[in-house]
Amino acid sequence: MPSQSRTLLIAAALAAATGAVAAQEAPMQSEPSDPYLWLEDVTGERALAWVREQNAKAEAELAATPEFKRLEADIRAILDSDEKIPAVEKIGPYYYNFWKDRNHERGLWRRTTLEEYRKPNPKWETVLDLDALNKAEGENWVWHGADCLKPKYERCLIALSRGGADADVTREFDLTTKTWIKDGFFRPEAKGGLQWIDENRVYVFTDFGAGSMTESGYPRIVKEWTRGTPIEAARTVYEGTAQDMYIAAFHDHTPGWERDFVSRTIAFYNDELYLRGADGTLTRIDAPNSANKSVHKEWLLLELREPYQAGGRTYPAGSLIAARFDDFMAGKRAFEVLFEPTERTSLASYTWTRNHLVLNVLEDVKNRLSVLTPGAKGWTRSAFAGAPEFGTVSVSAVDPDESDAVWLTVTDYLTPTTLSLAQIGQAPEVLKRMPTFFDASKHVIEQHFATSKDGTRVPYFLVRPKELKPDGTAPTLLYGYGGFEVPLLPGYSGGVGKGWIEKGGVYVVANIRGGGEYGPRWHQAALKANRHKAYEDFAAVAQDLIARRITSPQHLGIQGGSNGGLLMGNMLTRYPELFGAVVVQVPLLDMQRYHKLLAGASWMAEYGNPDKPEEWAFIRTFSPYHLVRKDGKYPPVLFMTSTRDDRVHPGHARKMMARMKEWGFDVRYYENIEGGHGGAANNAQAAHMAALAYTFLWQQLAK
Repeated sequence: MPSQSRTLLIAAALAAATGAVAAQEAPMQSEPSDPYLWLEDVTGERALAWVREQNAKAEAELAATPEFKRLEADIRAILDSDEKIPAVEKIGPYYYNFWKDRNHERGLWRRTTLEEYRKPNPKWETVLDLDALNKAEGENWVWHGADCLKPKYERCLIALSRGGADADVTREFDLTTKTWIKDGFFRPEAKGGLQWIDENRVYVFTDFGAGSMTESGYPRIVKEWTRGTPIEAARTVYEGTAQDMYIAAFHDHTPGWERDFVSRTIAFYNDELYLRGADGTLTRIDAPNSANKSVHKEWLLLELREPYQAGGRTYPAGSLIAARFDDFMAGKRAFEVLFEPTERTSLASYTWTRNHLVLNVLEDVKNRLSVLTPGAKGWTRSAFAGAPEFGTVSVSAVDPDESDAVWLTVTDYLTPTTLSLAQIGQAPEVLKRMPTFFDASKHVIEQHFATSKDGTRVPYFLVRPKELKPDGTAPTLLYGYGGFEVPLLPGYSGGVGKGWIEKGGVYVVANIRGGGEYGPRWHQAALKANRHKAYEDFAAVAQDLIARRITSPQHLGIQGGSNGGLLMGNMLTRYPELFGAVVVQVPLLDMQRYHKLLAGASWMAEYGNPDKPEEWAFIRTFSPYHLVRKDGKYPPVLFMTSTRDDRVHPGHARKMMARMKEWGFDVRYYENIEGGHGGAANNAQAAHMAALAYTFLWQQLAK
């Protein structure tokens, strides 16, 4: 899910598959009748004994061969490679990078200068060694990031997680001496965070004790905390309700435009933003809850997810509109349209530099850049100099307070990533190129469109061998997500390349509804009672691959995680005849209890509330745990999850595995003990889990 931050027959058989996808009815399953509730006890002795037993069986089946060992070593070498691009963040005069390799499994936080960074082999200065810290403290810390205080950049608030869970601690660090500050700010382990106000004050939103967290398991209260006082003495700034998702506050440190804000997230894409005055009073920014609201210097930007009526006109959903912040707060509603979507375009992102706003627009899931510049006579628009014609392009400001420089990253499925430094209006300077990690010379990238059940055109990317024979025998891996307005864009993955493409496999990514490929409308089309449309879209892509004779059901595998794991569960239970193997990762599967497990309550705007009979009536149609049938026929399945995932409960995968195993289906299971929602806490674990998935898929699909 998003964080606080949206992710394969002949004609007769094809016709049968097309007509066999009506939502299955499942009897109402009351919680007391669930024989596998005990598997929701995450660290219970009985549950972990079951996990260890399943892991051993999966390892014996998949990990015992020399081929597996080679693949695992190859993927580990890619993840550990010293030739990867070290992504950097400018903090004061230095450029910081967090780096993991074979010798630094948990990672180094390090820094260099821009002059050094331009070199093929920069000299790095270690700031914090997590492996050394873990050894000294007897911990298993995983890096969660650093927030360093402007403008001196001498103090940082560093977040560390045990084993990769969402819950973490925050500790104060001295960037000049590279040591922890004795008696500095410290937030005990919980979901939440600290945000700098000034050198002696922070906003703290965390677990303050009974009743201080939302039903989603996130902070309900934000306080102002002064240095030298106990956290218990921190003064409440805002208190949300138990039904809210997340409460936080932050200080805008932009020189000359310092302001304080309180954020009340009610649900995904449903939030309120308040301006906090010097006297502590809160004034709500009277913009739609569904809009993404951002304030930069004198500007308020609204990214609309629903039509918005203001100032005598209506702005369509998907638009980006701008107003002067002070004018808006005074009641004026004069906006300028910076972007308006079409049937083929949506706003992917935007980033401020010192003097410009760079828009990144998706046109049929391909990036297009432009530059907007505010002035006395309004906004002017120009092309982004040197923008590539092909590939996934991401743009981020180097230092929006000081310069008009941006980082420009370009990639696709077969082309190693390139990082450039670009001054607005000038040709980009290539700084780094990722090495080639697999042989892509025999493959080609194509984009196609499948027609879903309701007639909607659904794009998908196809990476196939150039000499592919359309005889339906190619081992094909179809990947999808389809939720929370998250788009899936082409990107270079050494693991996918080495584990699948280089072997001659076909790799496919489906841009189904529920995602963000065409903006809010694409996401909203598959919410709640319309969730089935995401599954129909994915099935349509699978059917199109079969109709094109790229592959056939016995050679078509699918993979997805988190919301994509729910997608996989529905493909497994609703369209089993289309697939030869399924990998289900960190999934939601029991949709009757998802809102009672960890962060699940925060997703009810996406899926609905199972406690309401009228909503359970449609949720039950996409709850795989209730759809799986004892007399069904299902392809082989691999379930994968993490014990330390405190976002999507591992009980989903555990219970589905147990039920299908009891009924005699071809299933296997692997649960990493660390890793959080990402599945792995270090490169060794990530390589092992990837090798398990690709080995399973190749064994099943290349027969």
